[in-house]
Amino acid sequence: MARRVQFLSVIIPVKDEESCVTETLEALLETLRNAEVPFEVLTVDDQSTDGTRELLTESMRKNHEVRYLENALDSGFGNAVQSGFSTMKGDAAVIFMADQSDSPDDVVAYWEKLNEGYDCVFGSRFIKGGNAIGYPLPKLILNRLGNKFIQFIFGIRLNDTTNAFKAYRRKVVRGCRPLLSPHFNLTVELPLKAIIRGYTWTVVPISWQNRKSGSAKFRIREMGSRYVFIILYAWLEKYFSRGDYHRSMRDKKGRPSQ
Repeated sequence: MARRVQFLSVIIPVKDEESCVTETLEALLETLRNAEVPFEVLTVDDQSTDGTRELLTESMRKNHEVRYLENALDSGFGNAVQSGFSTMKGDAAVIFMADQSDSPDDVVAYWEKLNEGYDCVFGSRFIKGGNAIGYPLPKLILNRLGNKFIQFIFGIRLNDTTNAFKAYRRKVVRGCRPLLSPHFNLTVELPLKAIIRGYTWTVVPISWQNRKSGSAKFRIREMGSRYVFIILYAWLEKYFSRGDYHRSMRDKKGRPSQ
């Protein structure tokens, strides 16, 4: 049985979100404090060009749980998340969006599931109890087709792999390195590697709503080929690596499992 998570890091990659990031942080802080979760909020500025940086540093000054850093790698969602992984203090991390699309209550649900012993907790907007509010129809259709394809070729029950909002114990992040995705395709690479490499996981229903302000950073035209590359890369590992990267094999070689 995995040990309890003692401290949670909530990693928020942020790029040009001055219209909503303060409200995102305030709601998250209030919810986690009320739930008595020991936590930090690690905001990673991904080369913002508006007033985001000032708002993040102001929040850090006002709230001892908030930390601010700049993406140390090239600009990109995946690189910002990896910068957060490199400096997180928690023994587990939740990736949380800055645009108010994710529910802070679901972070508490992730925390509780992690402490049931799971290595990973994946949210789904498309199972009983989950919902997606204001999802643009063209993106919704592409999302469902893409996720069905992933389910089919990997033989998994997870039907919302592309959703960024997930939780991982620190050992999972370490065990899935190196991470190749500098952009939003990290949201696919990390859960697929975790599943392929034998970490335990569960799925919980989550609520999602489309942003109320600002502009989306995800671009389907830009990301399509990157997603295909990562999916094929993970598929090759699953069927042709002969278990070389599996958690059990890593443990046999003397690497720590925690």
